[in-house]
Amino acid sequence: MDVAPQQPSTQFLTLEESAQVDAALLSSPEKFLTRLTVSSLKLLKYIAQEYGVAIEDLTAQQVIAWFEKDGKIRREQGIEASFLKW
Repeated sequence: MDVAPQQPSTQFLTLEESAQVDAALLSSPEKFLTRLTVSSLKLLKYIAQEYGVAIEDLTAQQVIAWFEKDGKIRREQGIEASFLKW
């Protein structure tokens, strides 16, 4: 089964980063949390860029509003139109 690679804007963990996590001396739960944290950092950087603010200036309300907007796009225009593909 062929799976098309994700576009760079929607790929949250590169193969190299995933390999680095796999090679780290961490337990499975720690590796999962590490992958989640790295992916979250990339997403927060993207959200901050959309708002035109530094990542440290993002507010919880802005993050929530961004997820609401992306979810609305997914529901109204389909998954391919949204940023998050899930």
